Amino acid sequence: MEKIDSRENLIRLIEQYQNLVFSICLKMTGDYFTAEDLAQDTFIAVYKNYERFDGNNEKTWICRIATNKCIDYLKAAARKEVALDDETAESISASGELLEEVINKELMEDFLAAIESLDEPYRSVSKKHFIDGKTAKEISVETKIGLKTIQTQIYRARSMLKKIIRKEDLIA
Repeated sequence: MEKIDSRENLIRLIEQYQNLVFSICLKMTGDYFTAEDLAQDTFIAVYKNYERFDGNNEKTWICRIATNKCIDYLKAAARKEVALDDETAESISASGELLEEVINKELMEDFLAAIESLDEPYRSVSKKHFIDGKTAKEISVETKIGLKTIQTQIYRARSMLKKIIRKEDLIA
């Protein structure tokens, strides 16, 4: 396969599966930015290994790569954890579940507030893409705005959201 063909194929795969891969990574890690990094790692692995792919069930193959990337990440994170005695671990687990629920809710509220702080058209595109999980193509059809324009708006909105969230982390 020529490099040009593989690049075009990679672009097609990213456009087709980026939301699915990101969703898998987000569900497995629970962290937006880690999921974003792992999704990128997934597509890098897809690009590097595409010549070895047998051509059967592309979606399953890509999802498996994403899952494996997440598992590797979680294993590496688990190795960094400190071992605790059973009593301490149970105490932390009980309070940790409640704390995790509160933190996840706060993170989602912060993320929604960050989206609300964006100017149009980035606010509405962000809601549709990041919250509703719609693809750029779906948003394009729904809004009757060109696909490339929507893709650019999503890209810019993602950059703006990263800056807002990182800025808030520095202030807090």
